[in-house]
Amino acid sequence: MSFNYKFHVKKKRPEDIYADVRDYYKKQRLLDYAYSKSMMRIQEKITKRVLELLDFDNNNKLILDAGCGPGFASFYLQQHGFKVVSLDLIKSFLNIYDMSEINPINGDMSHLPIKSNIFDAIISISAFQWIYREISGKSENKSLIELVKSFYLALKTNGIIVIQFYPKNTKILEKIGSIFVKHAPFEGGYIIDNENSPKKRKIFLKLVKYGNSSF
Repeated sequence: MSFNYKFHVKKKRPEDIYADVRDYYKKQRLLDYAYSKSMMRIQEKITKRVLELLDFDNNNKLILDAGCGPGFASFYLQQHGFKVVSLDLIKSFLNIYDMSEINPINGDMSHLPIKSNIFDAIISISAFQWIYREISGKSENKSLIELVKSFYLALKTNGIIVIQFYPKNTKILEKIGSIFVKHAPFEGGYIIDNENSPKKRKIFLKLVKYGNSSF
């Protein structure tokens, strides 16, 4: 997945400073995020765009929200008639709101504790930059490969992945894309909204599972 579009974010972000997302989202910071009305509006707006990219002809679909946080995207999907499973590594996020209708699971998206061939779609919003930060990181490469295989197995044939995230630069963007298509027979690519506006730019990776291979 190589293209002419280039960018590089110089400013350090939380994922550059904290090795583990659980060290960042805890105590008051976690609560501030979970109760933020502005964050809720942003997440709902991105989720609406994700649904446009999924382009389902009906809402009789089962969707995994990977890295769901306090469930902003999951609640939006559920309110629009979709069946949802919400997964997050941070257990405290799953205890803030009543998430019984969006089926919360405390788990790692790189090792989905879920049966094969079950989801019509897997989405991930504003979380994936914690999974893959440096192209030279051996552990990150291993985790991403495991995630790719885990996502592939969890999807039904013709299932779709849409990941929205905030990579630091084009090299990381291309590396993530290459790992996805190298380690599972996905087809698709990147969609970049507002590419000329760094503040408004949104990056999505959309991939489709054609076939039903196993590993």
